[in-house]
Amino acid sequence: MGTPDFSTKVLEMLIAKEDVIAVVTQPDRPVGRKRVMTPPPVKEVALQNGIEVYQPEKISQSEDLQTLIDLKPDLIVTAAFGQILPKALLDAPRLGAINVHASLLPKYRGGAPIHQAIIDGEKETGVTIMYMAPKLDAGDIISQQAIDIEANDDVRSMHDKLSFLGADLLAKTLPDIINGTNERIEQNEEEATFASNISREDERIDWSKSAQDIYNHIRGLSPWPVAYTKLDDKNMKLYQAHIIEGKEGKPGEIIETTKKAIIVGTGSSDAIALTDIQLSGKKRMPTANFLSGYQDDLVGKELN
Repeated sequence: MGTPDFSTKVLEMLIAKEDVIAVVTQPDRPVGRKRVMTPPPVKEVALQNGIEVYQPEKISQSEDLQTLIDLKPDLIVTAAFGQILPKALLDAPRLGAINVHASLLPKYRGGAPIHQAIIDGEKETGVTIMYMAPKLDAGDIISQQAIDIEANDDVRSMHDKLSFLGADLLAKTLPDIINGTNERIEQNEEEATFASNISREDERIDWSKSAQDIYNHIRGLSPWPVAYTKLDDKNMKLYQAHIIEGKEGKPGEIIETTKKAIIVGTGSSDAIALTDIQLSGKKRMPTANFLSGYQDDLVGKELN
């Protein structure tokens, strides 16, 4: 049970090692400006391998619920499925229902653990294999593996690293689950933190924060859903940036422009260089390309 790209590596591993009798994913959704109906990545992998696919809008209220229970699976594996499973389904498999979660639980329960770990400036994150419970990401831990977050990592790079790590850790953990010899460690509720889905307001840059916090914010939302600010009342998405140490300026004010960057003041004694942007109504582009076609003098303008 899974939906996005993160889930495909887990599914591919399971197909190679086990007998996958069904895949459950979210319904097809319209994508892009032309709103083309597009299947989730997990569905594409399942169909390529001749596996039955179920796509309930809400599984707890779907006729598919009883169908899935009647399949009598030995084990349910979820990875970024995007829905809470009803207790009747959690209780159905002989070996239980487990989840591959992209954080070191109990830190970063919820739907955006990769984003939030980067935004918060964490030096490491990881993957947890856990038993599922009715409460969000609160089930007993079976296994965990940590991985460093490098200074230049963004959501895409960490997503890719964690998707492979998750599939690998599950492959190592599955034999113990099947044999009934796995660990089962209760989570410490006092240490629990949450990574809720990113809201539109969460995407907006607060230039009064330090350069390090702003840099973490930009890479923690790149390349999706993308941090933004406003230039001349137009939204400007920020994909890539770096810190320039020891360059002070008023928070949000454009201090200078170079051939490749827009330099912006922050709430600390360091500045942020914006190197990959997208102004509303334009395509994403390196800042160098944007500056070559921009007629006005940007220095002194304020981003907000």
